[in-house]
Amino acid sequence: MGTPDFAVGVLKALIENNYNVVGVITAPDRPSGRGRKLNQSAVKKYALEQNLAILQPTNLKNELFLTQLEELKANLQIVVAFRMLPKVVWQMPEIGTFNLHASLLPNYRGAAPINWAIINGETTTGVTTFFIDDKIDTGAILLKDEISIDKNDTAGTLHDKLMELGSGLVVKTVKLIEEGEVETTPQHQFEEDQLKDAPKIFKDTCQIDWNLSLDDVYNKIRGLNPYPGAWTVLINNEETFEMKIFNVKKEKEQHLHSIGKLIVGKSELKVALDNGYLIIEELQLPGKRKMKVGDLLNGYKFDQNAHVQ
Repeated sequence: MGTPDFAVGVLKALIENNYNVVGVITAPDRPSGRGRKLNQSAVKKYALEQNLAILQPTNLKNELFLTQLEELKANLQIVVAFRMLPKVVWQMPEIGTFNLHASLLPNYRGAAPINWAIINGETTTGVTTFFIDDKIDTGAILLKDEISIDKNDTAGTLHDKLMELGSGLVVKTVKLIEEGEVETTPQHQFEEDQLKDAPKIFKDTCQIDWNLSLDDVYNKIRGLNPYPGAWTVLINNEETFEMKIFNVKKEKEQHLHSIGKLIVGKSELKVALDNGYLIIEELQLPGKRKMKVGDLLNGYKFDQNAHVQ
């Protein structure tokens, strides 16, 4: 059960290790783009290539779906980046249902563990498999695998590393279950008040606060790169609009510029912060595609008082 690219790596690993995948459950096709063309999920595209049975329920409690799911006669369900399952679904297989989560549980439960680990400046993260229960990401832990977060990792690069790591962990987990050597660790033994969460990210979450430290702003931007993208308000002459910022570098240096001031060079654009500058390398203006700063500076003029807020 899965939908995005992150789940494809796991499905592929199961197929390549000769496990009998009796069915794939993924999100319904969604209209997207200007032509509102129906778009298939990444998991569906791969499942079609492998000639696997596919179910695309809109309602996980629908009687027809439940009947179709039961008819697959799966003895184990594996969930990767899908939806919260009703009890009638996760209890259906004789062995149960386990989930792959992109963090070292119990830390970073929630919808956006990869983003929040980087935003919070973590230096390590990982993946966890756990049996699903009736709450979100709280079930008994099966296995974990840890990885370092590079100082230049973005949500995109870390996603790819964790997808590969997670694919291997799922296969290890299935082998343990197959061999009857499963030992689980309940999560309730951890101190709940000391845990970090990974809630869903909304537009307001993505706005940059330039009053934060240079490191905190740097981490926020790379933690939201490439999706959904950190944004700020650019004020230039009489123009005021939102601008997304993607690739950046940081430069620690004492200066006298006001926070948020844009310093514009021939091929460089940087923002003044309390303890240095953030050098912008890639950005996106409203209605435009992402572009390198050098391309922007070739055709866009900044006023000497231009700033972000």
